[in-house]
Amino acid sequence: MLNFSFQNPTRVHFGENQMHVIAKEIPKDAKVLLAYGGGSIKGNGVYDQVVAALSEHTFFEFSGIEPNPSYDTLMKAQSIISQENVDYILAVGGGSVVDGAKFIAAAALFEGDEPWDILSKGASFTQALPIGAVLTLPATGSESNGNSVVTRNGDKLSFSSPIVRPEFAVLDPSVTLSLSDRQISNGVVDAFVHVMEQYLTYSVNGKVQDRFSEGLLQTLIEDGPKALNAPTKDDLDVRANIMWSATMALNGLIGAGVPGDWSTHMIGHELTGEFGIDHARTLSIVLPAVMKVQRTQKQGKLVQYAERVWGLTEGDDEARIDQAIAKTEAFFQQMGVPTRLSDIDLGESDIDTLVNRLEQHGMTALGEHGDITLDVSRKILQQAV
Repeated sequence: MLNFSFQNPTRVHFGENQMHVIAKEIPKDAKVLLAYGGGSIKGNGVYDQVVAALSEHTFFEFSGIEPNPSYDTLMKAQSIISQENVDYILAVGGGSVVDGAKFIAAAALFEGDEPWDILSKGASFTQALPIGAVLTLPATGSESNGNSVVTRNGDKLSFSSPIVRPEFAVLDPSVTLSLSDRQISNGVVDAFVHVMEQYLTYSVNGKVQDRFSEGLLQTLIEDGPKALNAPTKDDLDVRANIMWSATMALNGLIGAGVPGDWSTHMIGHELTGEFGIDHARTLSIVLPAVMKVQRTQKQGKLVQYAERVWGLTEGDDEARIDQAIAKTEAFFQQMGVPTRLSDIDLGESDIDTLVNRLEQHGMTALGEHGDITLDVSRKILQQAV
């Protein structure tokens, strides 16, 4: 196991009827910016619960944060923050809203030339407004990590800092009962790939991390389809397990002390930036191709994945790897997401554009060994056709 330091200070309040904790979590004298997306929280009752919890606070609203939040949209919050002396941000929504709130919080106190430099140049910052989160769509784990992804003019870039990790998060699985099948599928697949990118590398004898990861993968495989197929769509146990799995997938725990491979995400970001494809749907296309192209480098973990996650014990190693990849693709298809570029009307003619974007963004040495060059990325995309 590799050396590591681990701390996750986000206080998680999990379960039904937890919205009331917001009142105690946010200081009474704070001026709060309530940030959310397109307004779905007003139709599922979440907005009313949050407003009730903030009844003794001074708060202002900022809505319209998109999936793959836009820099231009997020910067509009700065005028409210400066005019009203906002000193706390409460993000209510899915991962995009929480990601957006993180950037808003960092930009509010940024002392550099332009807040976009945080993403485009890796500009450092030492302070940000405090953040709380109410999660409505389990997927990214953003509610308890310091990661954020923001889009500007087709460039989808990320930053990470413990300074923007939410102080607290409310996770009520009952609020996910109103999600569409597409949202459920995207969330489950996003969480699944988060786990895989911290698991499917090479062994460093991190038994605890491996067992945690395998348990999360099996939970998502078992309960993901149930969330789509439950006749009444009201199985709270299923929704609770999916929600907690998504949080655990990227709160830093399973990635501590083990190598990671985020090539699927980096290549997927280019598909979203260029063509506007849902984030999770880019991952379901790219991951199987990465598994196929990098099967030699990942052989040991692929065999372990086949045996422990899918129960594949017959045949030689290569046969088990083939079966494990096929079962992964079948799971994605069961979740209703694409597994080929052709499924989203893209093909060989689009690969040059995607490889050029990777080069422009400096994504030239991806993977746990840094050996996924632009040529290898091209092979991955060709495999995904």
